[in-house]
Amino acid sequence: MIVIFNPIAGRRRAQLLWRVLDVLVENGVRIELARTYGRGHATELAREAARTGTRLVVAAGGDGTVAEVAAGLLGTPARLGIIPLGTANVLAHELGLPMQPRAVAAMLAFGRSRPLWPGIADTAGGTRLFVQMLGVGLDAQVVHRLPVPLKHLAGRGAYVLQTVGEAVCYDYAPLSVRIDGVAMGGASVVVCKGRLYGGPYVLAPDANCCAPGFTVALFGAGGTVAALRYGAALPLDLLSRAHGVSLVRGHEIEVRAGRGVPVQADGDAAGTTPVLVRDAPCSLDVVVG
Repeated sequence: MIVIFNPIAGRRRAQLLWRVLDVLVENGVRIELARTYGRGHATELAREAARTGTRLVVAAGGDGTVAEVAAGLLGTPARLGIIPLGTANVLAHELGLPMQPRAVAAMLAFGRSRPLWPGIADTAGGTRLFVQMLGVGLDAQVVHRLPVPLKHLAGRGAYVLQTVGEAVCYDYAPLSVRIDGVAMGGASVVVCKGRLYGGPYVLAPDANCCAPGFTVALFGAGGTVAALRYGAALPLDLLSRAHGVSLVRGHEIEVRAGRGVPVQADGDAAGTTPVLVRDAPCSLDVVVG
């Protein structure tokens, strides 16, 4: 087993990681720890681990780290393991993974697998894989502009504070969206692989992260009032039914705008529009509880 970990994740998260590793070592599991040193390094480490025959490659971090490791494993027989150390851990909530160190260790040592079918996004910033969701518009603006110290200090609350500020000043450029060739539009778009968004909150009830295809959430209304209304509906699990929100299933999604609009994938900045989203060519196996 190789565990891929970002060393700048913070002291508290590092302590959680060591607690998981201690339990695994106590039970005779042989572990190799690999540290990352920049964006994309986790993908390189995972690809090399799979090439040399490692059968379980573990991403220790948030959804962005998981996506990078998954990108390196796609198309190989290696399984993906997850130690949830991120701010929101949306995919871990989606899959029902345990969060306590001893339970996480037991999952990695003895857990069964299930398929995970990622998405691929081609943007002005390049091509990347995502495992849970991709956003275009306000939520991506929040991710692009969120100060890292605030994220480390306030965790998930940092996103709330940043969203309130951005909701006032963001210009809500209209987006041109094509879903399987059908033209649509909106002020913001979230392409969902899973049901959850922003943590344990439901946005796309019919989404299935284990199969090809996406649920596209189109936010028709722009402006500060609409954005704050959407934000208030999310923790109540009412966002999918909020006025102005449409959910559409599809396999190929293209989003354009009159200028470059921010894009985020799994909570990390992912360039700007135009963006083309498609199914990954295959699934990979992820270890679950």
